[in-house]
Amino acid sequence: MATTEKRRGGALLAVLWLSAALAAIAFSLATTVRGEVERTSTTVDGTRSYYLASGAIRRTTLRMLWRRNNPNLPPHLQPTSATLDVLSFPAGEARVEIIPETSKLNINQARPEEIFRLLVNLGTPPERAHRITEAIVDWRSPAPGGGMTLFDEFYLARRPSFRARHASLEEIEELLLVEGMTPDIYYGTWRRTEAEDAPLVRQGGLADCVSVFGATDRFDANTAHPALLGAIGLPPDAVAALVSRRRAMPFLNDAALREFLQGAGPAAGRLRVGGNSIWTLRATARLRLSDGGLSDMRRSVAALVKFMPSGYDSPYHILRWYDTAWGRN
Repeated sequence: MATTEKRRGGALLAVLWLSAALAAIAFSLATTVRGEVERTSTTVDGTRSYYLASGAIRRTTLRMLWRRNNPNLPPHLQPTSATLDVLSFPAGEARVEIIPETSKLNINQARPEEIFRLLVNLGTPPERAHRITEAIVDWRSPAPGGGMTLFDEFYLARRPSFRARHASLEEIEELLLVEGMTPDIYYGTWRRTEAEDAPLVRQGGLADCVSVFGATDRFDANTAHPALLGAIGLPPDAVAALVSRRRAMPFLNDAALREFLQGAGPAAGRLRVGGNSIWTLRATARLRLSDGGLSDMRRSVAALVKFMPSGYDSPYHILRWYDTAWGRN
């Protein structure tokens, strides 16, 4: 009798252990499935946000084209450098930033002292900024006698090795190759503000301030980076005032800008409103939720668009497309 009871107890214990093991397996499987469902949902939302932002860029391009073809529009409808009102779609909303290339410094023609001041204003230590400036000038300049420079020796020692172009930059990303450059200096990084528990804020990089299509003399006052405004000689108090003013209400014309910058010094003459034919359009999209609110997920894309004169095969050409771009919060 005792032996039978022991056998029954052992069987019951085995069943309990087996049940516990099956429950653990089921819990682990449920957790994995739930994680995969959430990951898939995030991927789908990201893809939908991407196409929403892409559509916003297409709509903005057509809107700008309509404005350019109708020069007699009222002033508030004229194309200018500013953030458009939020574009609303059935699936969500997108905010589009219109950034003319005149808001950036032409890296192929910029004076070395302007590049140096710009790097320092972006937070680069002066000694490193001086070295990077020399490397940029070397990269875009012919080598003396067609030989090698000290920078070429540095590049040839790297793996893989290469030599500087010793010609004008064709793509702005070439700056990532010059000696002393880092991704943080080029793209920018994130930093904390002085306030406790404050969210991280983005600190711009060199890519926000320079371009192969940029300006050499007059820069767009609505979108030029504060570091560039300082690099061209605008006093710090004037930079702060200008940034505050354009954040509240962008300048619509040069007359309003000149009136605001009275007493800002000779560098004020290097600012303008608007651009020429090449613009960067950057859209940040958010999906609409079932309750009518907006998703916390943001997806930003950008396009470098050139509006063509009449007679070309297309009224505009997309020179570059960026599937992932920095966007404002």
